[in-house]
Amino acid sequence: MAETLRVLLVGGPMYDPLYGRIGEFEERTGVRVERVVSRDHPDLNARIAREFGSGEASYDLISTHTKYAPGQRRWLTPLDGDLGPEELAPFAERTLELARMDGALYGLPRNLDVKLLHYRTDLIERPPETWEELLEKATHLRSGGVYGFAFPGKESGLFGHFFELHAMYGGRTFREEGSPAPRINDEAGRRALGILVQLYRQAAPEETPDWHYDEVAACFREGRAAMSTDWPGGFHLYEGEGSRVRGRYGLALYPQGPAGRYVYAGCHSFAIPRTVRDRGAAVELLRFLTSRDSQAHEARFGTLPARLDALGDVRAEAQPGSLAGRRWALLEETQRPALIPPKHENYPAVEEVIWRGLREALLGRRSVEEALARTEEAARRAAEGER
Repeated sequence: MAETLRVLLVGGPMYDPLYGRIGEFEERTGVRVERVVSRDHPDLNARIAREFGSGEASYDLISTHTKYAPGQRRWLTPLDGDLGPEELAPFAERTLELARMDGALYGLPRNLDVKLLHYRTDLIERPPETWEELLEKATHLRSGGVYGFAFPGKESGLFGHFFELHAMYGGRTFREEGSPAPRINDEAGRRALGILVQLYRQAAPEETPDWHYDEVAACFREGRAAMSTDWPGGFHLYEGEGSRVRGRYGLALYPQGPAGRYVYAGCHSFAIPRTVRDRGAAVELLRFLTSRDSQAHEARFGTLPARLDALGDVRAEAQPGSLAGRRWALLEETQRPALIPPKHENYPAVEEVIWRGLREALLGRRSVEEALARTEEAARRAAEGER
């Protein structure tokens, strides 16, 4: 085996707990793991594009995501020859399907991300059932001195909220096949973006257009917001000693729209790039990072593991009637309305165009109607690979 494996990983409070286990792999195999950790997924994606695109990359394993992997495919290698059916059997089939491209497995799933509504039980008697009700509650609470609803105002966080709301108001952002050219300049789009603009102006922090997921989560944990949404991996931070809402918050399914409930979702994974130097050692690290023990370890911090055996382990540990136990049931139910972005190499560029266009409406630089019209046209060009 190689003496050292060089790996590029996504960082942040939802991901870092796993990396503490890498020392166990090093002791077991005698292989040193040099960790290069990006601060978040936008930073990781930029680094992958820059280093692999220039030929400077020298990594043996990388973190990726099923919505970004198609655009990175030329730098990745299939895993089908490395992993047998018995090794893949514990993984939820949906996560494996998300990690496949043209039938080939290009990543081994780490977790499935779906969001839940977080709300302050000392401020809200019951969670809102519709987005109109959420807006009303959030606006009222803001007038009382607390932010009513915190949400990301840029990048995938802003796109994701619009994507969900567009579907819940009856829109269909992407076709099932072909180019990821979106259709958002419609009545559903106007209602979805209109809700976000109202939430920003009437209920959210002023800094919202500059916030990504971590800032939003911190706002809620600090007790400055009455409602928010978040991914499973941050659960340990809400329950930690530094949380000001510990014991004073609840979890619920998303509010519904006229067309039902939809929740933006995706799947994190690990992949082996073409730059791998010792494939055998890299595959062993891949197995370790996605093992039953590793995924159960992450799940104890909050993530929804891709492995069903790991999920069973942590669900069995939750006390009956506890918030943790209820959370697992909510996450299971939320998987059904999961809204998955299209797998296409141009999709990341489309998502970026959309969030930047939507943000113009939040900032008041364009009306909802003008923002949607301009954004749809710009996103169409991005979907076709135009600059």
